[in-house]
Amino acid sequence: MKSATTFLMFQGQANDAIEQYKQWFTDLTVESLTYMEDSQQVAMAVLDLKGLKIMVNDSVITHNFTFTPSTSIFVECETLEEIGSLAAQVLEGGKALMPLDNYGFSKQFAWIEDRFGVSWQFTYN
Repeated sequence: MKSATTFLMFQGQANDAIEQYKQWFTDLTVESLTYMEDSQQVAMAVLDLKGLKIMVNDSVITHNFTFTPSTSIFVECETLEEIGSLAAQVLEGGKALMPLDNYGFSKQFAWIEDRFGVSWQFTYN
């Protein structure tokens, strides 16, 4: 096996998602990004979020499915301020699956589906 990587397939929203994620996560870097010919649709992008490689593209085929919350990106925050800020930003246009709160297993935890349908879990211990 050469590698294993998280892969997010969008349907025309990949570029918007990448731009939004760059605003939310200041540590996120775009390692590579190519567009489909004569289009703003993403052929393939590779992102790095604190060492997590995330491949992103726009599907050229229309699918009757999207993301599921049972697969999510888990982010350990360093401060209460950071988790509060991230949870609030990602919640804009999205929905809280578990609102920011103390659930016992974490001092603060939130599980949020962003406006693109990608699921994020934030924790602060």
